[in-house]
Amino acid sequence: MTEQASLSQQPGPASGPTAGTSAIKDCRCLLAECIERIETDSTAIFKDWESEIARPVFRPGAENLAFYLAARQYDLTGLQSNLSVLGLSSLGRSESHLRKSLAAVSATLDGLSGLPATWPEPAVLDAGLVQITNDQARFFGDYPGGRNTRIMVTMPPQGATDQDFVERLIDAGASCFRINCAHDGPEVWAAMIANIRAAAAKARRTCPVLMDIAGPKCRIESITPPKAKRLFRGDRFRLLARPPATPGRLPAITITFPEIAARLQPGLQVWIDDGKIGARVVELLEDGAVLEVTVVADKGKKLKLEKGINFPAIDLEIEHLTATDLANLPFVAANADIVGCSFVQRPEDVRGMMAALRQHRGERPPQPLLLKIETGLAVRNLPRLIVQAGSHHPVAVMIARGDLAMEVGTERLSEAQEEILWLCEAAHIPVVWATQVLETLLKTGAPSRAEVTDAAMGQRAECIMLNKGPYIAETIRFLAGILRRMDRHQFKKTARLSALTSWRGPQPL
Repeated sequence: MTEQASLSQQPGPASGPTAGTSAIKDCRCLLAECIERIETDSTAIFKDWESEIARPVFRPGAENLAFYLAARQYDLTGLQSNLSVLGLSSLGRSESHLRKSLAAVSATLDGLSGLPATWPEPAVLDAGLVQITNDQARFFGDYPGGRNTRIMVTMPPQGATDQDFVERLIDAGASCFRINCAHDGPEVWAAMIANIRAAAAKARRTCPVLMDIAGPKCRIESITPPKAKRLFRGDRFRLLARPPATPGRLPAITITFPEIAARLQPGLQVWIDDGKIGARVVELLEDGAVLEVTVVADKGKKLKLEKGINFPAIDLEIEHLTATDLANLPFVAANADIVGCSFVQRPEDVRGMMAALRQHRGERPPQPLLLKIETGLAVRNLPRLIVQAGSHHPVAVMIARGDLAMEVGTERLSEAQEEILWLCEAAHIPVVWATQVLETLLKTGAPSRAEVTDAAMGQRAECIMLNKGPYIAETIRFLAGILRRMDRHQFKKTARLSALTSWRGPQPL
């Protein structure tokens, strides 16, 4: 039996006259064994982090994260079952205070056994969620209506020229704004920020501005011939390190990181344009590879310049900050309330961003960092990314589900986004639920049923991000209504037993 299994495959509570006493004894032994092993493992994890932590306010979150990671190395479902039979907490909602939850359950078992028992103070159990709530306001602004989950709006070009438009967005329920530094430039950004500040002041609100550093997203750089035909399943095209000297039988593309072409292998899957085109490497060439389309809509899809391209099986070891990013950082360091770190994957990426910002901040305090999790490598490194950033800056995480789905696989996305939510709660940091939320409503004015459910699921995060679209004000109001309703029934993983409104009074047959 493996060590992991030994913590879960325990006999259930006994039956008969002494069932209660036997069950309590079994649970006490199993819980004590779990706590001892988790404490040992978590001490080793935290030891590697401790010297880096320069912000005392972050230390409790880092300690809890280390304990949570140590605990989740084991299968604790057997312990959960035994606790549930006794009517005790099964620990399924204890991310922000797992050590204290285990101590509380242990104290209850001691009390049931007739032994002296001391329970943690309620304030200690609440401290992690209090920290998350405080940082939620710092990152995502205030909202006087009592709604817990905030709404972030990606600022369209109209935000630079029309203050009334920004005022309408705030009135609809926007609480913070995102400026995508992959588009426009300092003059437009300055106008957007001025309109946001003025509109927020008029509404007597605090609406932080996130400036999202574009980062090294791999995109299509050239297409040969320029007007390539629509691709269908089974069609083939070439991915090359450099544009071909003459057009060939198959269309060809190059990408912004040409060195990736040399790392392609037969059978490797590639995704283009947020998964609208899926292709598989079928043949290697001297300067690239031939790919065959395996996934595309029945009506086909054209290759287009600037569309993103993902290589899930390849960990892209590329510089995190591009030349364009470095040129934008002086403005971002001087004007952004929050700095978005796109395609951050390794602790050294975080260190590079922090160092670059310090060069332009002078004596001003470090800016809060929003880590955008967009690759499988970023998911695997997430604890280290959080600790590296949170040790020196206020930190939050964005689940950038578009690229992430391409990287980890759409079938695993639901699991990955849940695990990210849990891990961030354990670290006492807020989360943004992002990418294609209510996208059909944004673009057409009518939501789909599936995306309404998705928006309701996002309520468990501290903020939901909306993209640009012609129906943005209507979408904000619609989302705000969903969030108000869901806040009555759910807080993170905890169901709230508020009064139901669908059935009132007696229910006669």
